[in-house]
Amino acid sequence: MNELHTLIEAACPRAVVEAIDGPGDELTLEIEAARIVEVARFLKGEPGSFVLLSDLTCADFLEGNGRGGRFRLAYHLFSLESGSRVRLRVWADAENPEVDSVTPVWATANWHEREVYDMFGVRFRNHPDMSRILMPFDWEGHPLRRDYPIGGEDVRFTEAV
Repeated sequence: MNELHTLIEAACPRAVVEAIDGPGDELTLEIEAARIVEVARFLKGEPGSFVLLSDLTCADFLEGNGRGGRFRLAYHLFSLESGSRVRLRVWADAENPEVDSVTPVWATANWHEREVYDMFGVRFRNHPDMSRILMPFDWEGHPLRRDYPIGGEDVRFTEAV
């Protein structure tokens, strides 16, 4: 078990569902979705000083993960102090894809979360501005969902500002 995993388990018991060691020192931790903000606050603090959320990605597993989740979110963290990286993953369900926003922990999450909302329809509770960021405001649907229709659509543009 990785030392960081052990520290998280001590501070946030039962928050880690699974730990996956990757190549080199790369660690992926699957976290209970309801505990993402708690774990994020802990990681930004002393143990690793993961002060940088470098990316937030999403993948749509249309058939789900077998536990009710359809959308897998991956938070990519970097420690400027040690140069370490860690990836946190959470699952959002198909019926109501929603997780807590980590914007209060990392300000950079603001636009990352808006992009995930815009492209996949995953909502972030307590986000300061949950609105579209890439698509026109009147766009219907979320283009990176696997059930989004492809081909043959008319291209729509809103008037220039």
